[in-house]
Amino acid sequence: MHSTFKTTNTMRNFRYTSIYWGLTGILFFFLTSGCDLKEGQNLPERNWSLTWSDEFDGQAGALPNAQKWAFDIGRGDNGWGNSELQYYTNRPQNAALDGNGNLVITAIKENFGGASYTSARLKTKDIFTQKYGRFEARIQTPYGQGIWPAFWMLGDNIETATWPLCGEIDVMEQRGQEPSVLNGSLHGPGFSGANPLTGKYVLKNSRFDTGFHVYAVEWFEDRIDFFVDDLLYHRITKKDIPANGQWVYDHPFFMILNVAVGGNYVGAPNTGTNFPQKMIIDYVKVYQEM
Repeated sequence: MHSTFKTTNTMRNFRYTSIYWGLTGILFFFLTSGCDLKEGQNLPERNWSLTWSDEFDGQAGALPNAQKWAFDIGRGDNGWGNSELQYYTNRPQNAALDGNGNLVITAIKENFGGASYTSARLKTKDIFTQKYGRFEARIQTPYGQGIWPAFWMLGDNIETATWPLCGEIDVMEQRGQEPSVLNGSLHGPGFSGANPLTGKYVLKNSRFDTGFHVYAVEWFEDRIDFFVDDLLYHRITKKDIPANGQWVYDHPFFMILNVAVGGNYVGAPNTGTNFPQKMIIDYVKVYQEM
């Protein structure tokens, strides 16, 4: 598969919104942290070559392509460290094509495997990894207290280096109770868990659960840029790493799509949280710079 596209100055006349750092509070700036980007500044044109993609074409009810995705299976509070409440399965009830070119990850309120909810977590680990490039997905996210959708990446050396030394890139992470707020983050040694390097974008007069949006990172040797709908809202460079930290974004990463229920980041669902909850993924694409 080979395809290219160019990001032009017209596409990339971005405005910057706001950033916040971990639990230290929310600060509003019109400059990116640790760089010289200004509101409305043009960025260089780039030519990208498609290296991997999934358009999720197929029969309704079919599982995602096993040549592109694997499943994590088990209780969310057993091995993932976030006190999540769901059991991740590989059942079509929790992850299946819809017949219209989408993958749907569904969180269900049900007793299963000792948990009170089920959902799915898909990954390209041991199937596809890449160092540097543009990683993007077009997604409609779910909504509700205690719902935690994410599109993210982990270093492929996680089995030997362990987390957070392997590195983590959160391309898109949302709290279901904040349907207009997007977070893009890095976790690594010295800035992990509740204290990542995080950028925040607030969607004005709309919500992410009411339509599709394109979430992306462009990852280079010295920085990672975070985008929503081709708008650059956050940049993290090597210079932004804290003195006790380490830049660990110099090796291949794999991708993850999941919807968690509960956990430290979002809290438990409440009586106002409706189920089932669905995250709809139109496509996932990965590019390298030509």
